[in-house]
Amino acid sequence: MRLPAPLPFLPRRGRAMWPGLLALPAALLIGCGGGGGGGSSASPGSTPTASDPPVAQQPTTPATPAAPPMTQRDAVRLASQASFGATEGLVTQMRTQSAASWVQAQLQLPQTSRYSAGGSSAIHTNTTGTGYCDLAANKGDNCWRDAFSSQPLMWDFYRNAINQPDQLRQRVAFALQQILVVSNLEVEGTYGLRRYQNALLDNAFGNYRDVLRQVALSPVMGDYLNGVNNDKAAPNENFPRELLQLFSVGTCLLEADGSLKGGRCQATYDNATVRAYAYALTGWTYPAGGKSKWTCSPKGANCQFYDGEMAPLASVHDTAERALLSGGKKPANSTPAQALDAVLDSLMAHPNTAPFIGRQLIQALVRSNPSPAYVGRVASAFQAGRFSKDGQNFGAGRAGDLSATVAAVLLDADARGDASPGSSGGRLREPVLMMTAVLRALNGRTDGDALGWWWGETLRQHVFRSPSVFNFYPPDYPVPGTQLTGGAFGIHNANTSLQRLNYLTYLIDWGGSQPVASVPSAVGTQVTLDAFDAEAADAAKLVDRLSLLAHGEVLPSGPRAKVLEAVSWWTDKTDSKNWQRNRVKTAAYLIFAAPQFQIVR
Repeated sequence: MRLPAPLPFLPRRGRAMWPGLLALPAALLIGCGGGGGGGSSASPGSTPTASDPPVAQQPTTPATPAAPPMTQRDAVRLASQASFGATEGLVTQMRTQSAASWVQAQLQLPQTSRYSAGGSSAIHTNTTGTGYCDLAANKGDNCWRDAFSSQPLMWDFYRNAINQPDQLRQRVAFALQQILVVSNLEVEGTYGLRRYQNALLDNAFGNYRDVLRQVALSPVMGDYLNGVNNDKAAPNENFPRELLQLFSVGTCLLEADGSLKGGRCQATYDNATVRAYAYALTGWTYPAGGKSKWTCSPKGANCQFYDGEMAPLASVHDTAERALLSGGKKPANSTPAQALDAVLDSLMAHPNTAPFIGRQLIQALVRSNPSPAYVGRVASAFQAGRFSKDGQNFGAGRAGDLSATVAAVLLDADARGDASPGSSGGRLREPVLMMTAVLRALNGRTDGDALGWWWGETLRQHVFRSPSVFNFYPPDYPVPGTQLTGGAFGIHNANTSLQRLNYLTYLIDWGGSQPVASVPSAVGTQVTLDAFDAEAADAAKLVDRLSLLAHGEVLPSGPRAKVLEAVSWWTDKTDSKNWQRNRVKTAAYLIFAAPQFQIVR
């Protein structure tokens, strides 16, 4: 379904006043960082009593003052980086503590988000010889949607993003989902896709080696990149190539700070290395449980099935010794499991992995153009498995610890504070995060249905349906007309720029979408503006309240004056019945359309 391109709902006068705010120039849409600081409070010692023996006076160390609570600006910024969008309640709660305390609390929060919607493994236990959706018991308009597609997962994704408290876990899993891509465009089986995405949620604060192991043994990834039933006689190189290129070490040798080693791209590996990894990763078949009317091949292999990890199949596993990266080896006469361990050890030991993955997490959460020093600090936390900030300690001390790495990403001086981020700071808010942030800020609700085939397709980010293993866009997409990179600019053009504004019109002026009967527990997609009506009589108070929520600060004086003029146009004389609500709509539209919101700085 394609959305027509309506004129904004503003009156002609209001639209004419504000063309500059609605423009999205590339140079402004890279958005953020700044300085930080602080420390932990120290507990005083016990007071000596009269019966205590005299002790030598020890020099005292002054207690380090506790880290101050976040400002409005930094709370909104952190909410944009580490959640699916600020809400007034979330920002109020964040402002009672330091950024490090909030991140620690999120890391320790019990997991509440899961994927649960959609069909079962019955699609891969059908022995009738008739297509699953052609069976009498399954016929209906929604069979493919519920049993084979990613649409039920999309419902869960958006419901969780809007409603669940474990926001940081979801954001990190979303980042991992865009690095370790599987796509419903190539793999069908809702229950298997559900299992894969739940594994990313479960391991979002775990260890990256464990994440890679889950990915390597996923039958969904096995089908997506041809790793399942990979035979020693002619090993397929697809999965091992992407394992190296996209999931771990990257194509160019890196310094510890992510810069090119020697200042130029020197290949991390060659095709012989890819070949060695392909041999090492042979010998895995589907987990047990699949059934078919026909014989499953190769001989001894399990039938297609996604409910579990892939199972070893020794008969097709290569047993020769193979040289791996980092001086590692797949030993001769290895089992599939031993070979996989050797592969993972070689990748985790490689000096590229920490800066390569660390940089991508920075780009997903904080800024598109991190400085080498920032990447180096995050890579150091990844390598050490530990990170400390303002009296808070993160990580278990094992290389690849994601809780330490994520904390280092979010609490770095380049991510925090109100100092100017400069021309290279921040990132364009990608469509998924733009859609959720508006809904959360304006007290919205969604069942996710309108955000896939409608808005997801329109804005070129239909979750779980990326066009390739390279995601919806490359993280280092060059921003036209600049020397900067900005991944989300890969799907940002004149058309999608206007569609962002149409999305605001859809929510704020059209009333969003009503529930669809065929969607389980449907609630539609709508915002609730009632909470802002109380400020409508005072245009300045209304505009500043929404600006503080969307941007973390009031608009600059020039743009603020223009927005106030447009909002104040509505009076009981221009609309005797709805002028107050129209003020709220006008203010919300202009503030969330502004570059200050479309970027995260």
